[in-house]
Parts: sequence; structure tokens; C-alpha cells
Amino acid sequence: MLGALIPYAHWLSSGDNTWQMTAGVLVGLMSIPGIAVLYGGLVQKKWAVNTMFMAFTGFALVLVCWVLFSYKMGFGTSWTGAGHGILHNFIGKPGTVLSHEGLQSQANIPLVSGTGLMPPFRFPMSSLVWFQFVFAGITPLLFLGSVLGRMSPKAWLLFVPLWSTFVYTVNAFLLWGGGYWAQKGALDYSGGYVIHLAAGTSGFVAAAVIGPRLKRDRTHAIPNNLLLVAVGAGIIWLGWSGFNGGDPYFAGADAAAAVLNTNLCTATALLTWVILDMVASPMKKPTFLGAINGMIVGLVGITPAAGFVNGLGAICIGVIDCTIVFFAWYYLSKIRPFNKVDDALGVVYTHGIAGFFGGILTGVFADPSMIEYLGTGKTPAVSASGLLFGHPWQVMIQLFAALTIIAYDGIMTFILIKIVGLITPLRLPDEVLEVGDTAIHDEEVMPSEMLGRMSNASSAYDEPGMEVAR
Repeated sequence: MLGALIPYAHWLSSGDNTWQMTAGVLVGLMSIPGIAVLYGGLVQKKWAVNTMFMAFTGFALVLVCWVLFSYKMGFGTSWTGAGHGILHNFIGKPGTVLSHEGLQSQANIPLVSGTGLMPPFRFPMSSLVWFQFVFAGITPLLFLGSVLGRMSPKAWLLFVPLWSTFVYTVNAFLLWGGGYWAQKGALDYSGGYVIHLAAGTSGFVAAAVIGPRLKRDRTHAIPNNLLLVAVGAGIIWLGWSGFNGGDPYFAGADAAAAVLNTNLCTATALLTWVILDMVASPMKKPTFLGAINGMIVGLVGITPAAGFVNGLGAICIGVIDCTIVFFAWYYLSKIRPFNKVDDALGVVYTHGIAGFFGGILTGVFADPSMIEYLGTGKTPAVSASGLLFGHPWQVMIQLFAALTIIAYDGIMTFILIKIVGLITPLRLPDEVLEVGDTAIHDEEVMPSEMLGRMSNASSAYDEPGMEVAR
């Protein structure tokens, strides 16, 4: 008689694996439909379909690149192996993760596993690849908010895989994959630098190169549906529990603390923006969009810190980061270069500046009593100490890591967007921008019978002068 079959490898924990896959799904929902619905509600009605199209296609493009070659560029071995050179500790060697080993072997990050900084993973590679993909997938969607209302879909379809390959993977390797800044002790729990500072920087540069929206669209940039904004924002807020709660890679006490800190900081930042709206904004009125801005700033600000700070630190980050971004939103936006770049949804503020100061504040409030991984025997516990706990140099490490991301991402984004511009126009023609969705896609967010009849006869894109369902 054959022995009983065992569904689990000896190293696999069904609980850890379940949480890792679930956390990945929560983060994925933040993109599809979260970002698509949030941004689709924030833009003018004529841009809703285009916004959703860009979000869905960007997400799909990153996944294909991720499994074919770019995952290992962020989380594999150094390009130069054990050697040295300009690429050593800077980026991993590309390779596929589609074999049976890439799907079912025990997960590991080669330059991190076995260092004593992280226990062996208790789930398969496919869970790790999936979880890290949803972070890679959401980042281009975040800076999509900077270039909405004028970027050509063809340019977007070329730019996203290039950016994901040559920018995101470097960020991930430097801070998460065991690269240079990881070795120096820089703290980025879940992407304040790798994702949000990167999105703010790259979105701002891309918007500057592509140019502004039509003047009429800039002066009448009224959201088309605040109920959709609320739905998208709610999905993003709750999905962020997977964003930060999944990053210890174990369903342990630190993951639970990260989830609570995430929601606590977010609530605090939302309320801070509402109060500032009433006392310091030009209108002196509380606004729903202001509350959403505060929510996003809180989520972004706590991301680099979630499992490193205690609850009081989370509250402080929410108040401080939100206050900085609020005044940047109203006053920094009036001076160069910010007043010269049409960052459509203000991504440079709610993600770039919020991520930058969230990382700096991590270096201030990191509490060594917040244990990420428990030590046993000769292995010490893993935690981090910030300025307030006797490690002032951590703030400088955070600053230098942030400046690296800003410089590298800004330069590479400029180069890549220029390359794309040599292949296809970056902007849609003005006559197409006047019409929006029906001219680009022959679709509108709430289709009318008139559009159907006209689409059967001829395309509005073919006849750009035609006035169609603005």
C-alpha cells in the first residue's frame, strides 16, 4: 500500500503562504480596480476610459516583464556575481522564473537569505514572485496620475516596460534585494522610496518632458464622479493592509503591528488634512478631496516605517508628513519648477514628497523594541533604531538613499521618455485631446446610443474635427 501523499513541503507553512498570497491580492486590488477607479473618478469625464485603459494595460505589461526577466533583476544575484564593478550591488542579473523551480521551490532572496537578517521563507517562490510583482505593477500606475490627459497610449505601452525594467528593478535591488543601500542599513519597510518617491520623481520628470494638458483641461479639471473616487480610495486604504502587512514575509507579530500602524497613521493624516483645510487653506472649508489627499499621504508616509515604529511614532508620522505635504501642495506649487510642470493629479506631492519625508521620519522614529524577527541562541533579534532611540546617523542614511533614488530615477526617466519619443509621439494631437476618450478609443465611460451609431459609420479618431460626446 502506498504511503499517504503530503501536500506541503517540509519547509512550507500553510499559514504564512496563505497570508503572503492574500496580501498580494490585496495589493493587486489597489491597482485593479483601485487606482483605475480612483483616477478614473478624479479626471474629467472625457478621460475616464483612457485612464482605466492605461491602468489595466500598465499592470499587465509589468507582469509579463516581471516573470520573463525583471524579477531577478530586483531580487536575484548581482549582475557581476561575486565580483566587482559598476553593476555590483546595483542591479541583479535578469532571468526567467517560469520553470518548476521558479514556481515551487522554497522562496529566497539570494543576497539576503542566509545573512542572519531574515529567517528562511516558509512559502514557495511563486508566492514571493507574485507578492513582489504587485508592488512593481502598482508603481507605474501611481505616476500615471502625473501624465493623464495628454500622453499617447502607444507611448505609454512602450514606456512602462522600459521604466519597470531599468528603473524599478534598480530601486528594488538597492533597498530590498540586498544591494548597496540594503547593506548600508537604509530602512524602507514597504516602498516609501522604492515605490512612492520613485513614482513622484518619475511622474514629475515625465510630465515635464511630455508637456502640459490643454489649457482648458487644466483650468476646468473637475472630477467627474466623487462616488467613484470614494470607492477607489476605500479599496486602496484597506488594500494597504496587505501592502505593509505582507512585507515581513511572515504572518507574525510584526505584520500585525504594521497593519495597525498603517491604519492609525492614515486616519491621523486624513484628519490632519481636514483640520488644515479648515484653518489654513484658501477656502477655509473641509473638502472630501482634501481628506483623500490626507489619506494617501498617511498611507505613503507610514509605508517605509510600518514595522519599525511604535504606535506613537505612527501618529507622529501622520501629523508631520501630512502637514509638510499640505503646505507644499498650496505653496511649493507656486514656485519653480513645480509651477511649470503640469503634474495632473499632484503625484509629486502625495507620493514623492510624502515618501521622501516618510523615509526621513523612519530614521527618526524607528524603535529598536519593535522586533521584526526574533533571535534565538547566538542570532540577535532584527530591529532598527532611529534618531530618538540613540542612532542619529540613521537619518543621514535615509537621506542619502532617498537622494540616490531621486537622482537615478529622474535621469533614467528623462532618458527613457526621450527614447520613446524617438519611436512614437509622446503626446496625442490637440484635436484628439479636445475630444478625449471617444477620439482615442471609440468608447466613453457611460456609452450613449449616439456614440454607437457614429462608431458604426466612422471613427472620431479618423475625423478629429468631429464634435463627439464631450
